[in-house]
Amino acid sequence: MSVARPRRQAGIGERRLLALTALAIAVAIGYVAFQNLNTSAVYYLTPTEAQERKIAPGASVRLGGQVEPGTLRYEPTSRDLRFILTDGVTRTVVVGKGAPPALLREGAGAVVEGFFATDLSFRATQVIAKHDEVYVPPSPSRTPPHRTP
Repeated sequence: MSVARPRRQAGIGERRLLALTALAIAVAIGYVAFQNLNTSAVYYLTPTEAQERKIAPGASVRLGGQVEPGTLRYEPTSRDLRFILTDGVTRTVVVGKGAPPALLREGAGAVVEGFFATDLSFRATQVIAKHDEVYVPPSPSRTPPHRTP
């Protein structure tokens, strides 16, 4: 017949080691999460910040600002897109290829990704229209009727 031995309780040293291991794992997980969030965040410079930092021609950068009223031009046959992006202080000519996003309009916010050319114009490889957080539903007269097939 075997004699049951009482379970040995973890000593203070073992508990401290367990706590330190758990803390190290939590810090490692936090670090990885922070790095992943940091790389997925969309940061951009204003035209004034880009000018102050003297961004070199050809260096990839994101600019954000407002599309200056009266400057948005799109030529469908050549797919040339041009407008002036401003932060209220500095104006930057943006030149791109391709159709503008549906929400891009004069007076609205935009973020452009690309590089500065030697003539100080900005060559956009991507144009992203910004929108405000205020949702206004369409008026009932403008709402399309619901159709079920």
